[in-house]
Amino acid sequence: MVLSVHIVLFQPEIPANTGNIARTCAATDTSLHLIRPLGFSTDDKMLKRAGLDYWEHVNISYYDSIDEFFEKTEGEYFYLTKYGKKPHTTFDYSNPEEDYYFVFGKETTGLPDEIIEANMDRCLRIPMTDNVRSLNLSNTAAILVYEALRQQDFLHLE
Repeated sequence: MVLSVHIVLFQPEIPANTGNIARTCAATDTSLHLIRPLGFSTDDKMLKRAGLDYWEHVNISYYDSIDEFFEKTEGEYFYLTKYGKKPHTTFDYSNPEEDYYFVFGKETTGLPDEIIEANMDRCLRIPMTDNVRSLNLSNTAAILVYEALRQQDFLHLE
């Protein structure tokens, strides 16, 4: 099966967020891309201790830098940031033959400014009140995955 939806985590810091995102990826045949350094270990012993028994069902790739990630991937890139001007629903992710990468920054600092500034037309936001600074990373990733899959009529999902 061709996987067209991808979640990219730039230097994730909180293992529970990455674990929850990995579960969503396993449930939806979404690829997960992790850009080092990670704020936790993903060795088999640590994953089993955390109850992440679905990790083997995740199509996961690791990169040593964001530059390496861009060198090794092709497709449409979207960047999640509170600075995004357009809601996530304004973009078309409906072609299952296209690769859509949703790039998320560190939980504490987000994406590097230079990435946001160079890609402002591809920066997305999730509409919400000003009562909170941001949504949880794993919740936001799930919103994006399911929006893209909804636009693709949930192909290959029961």
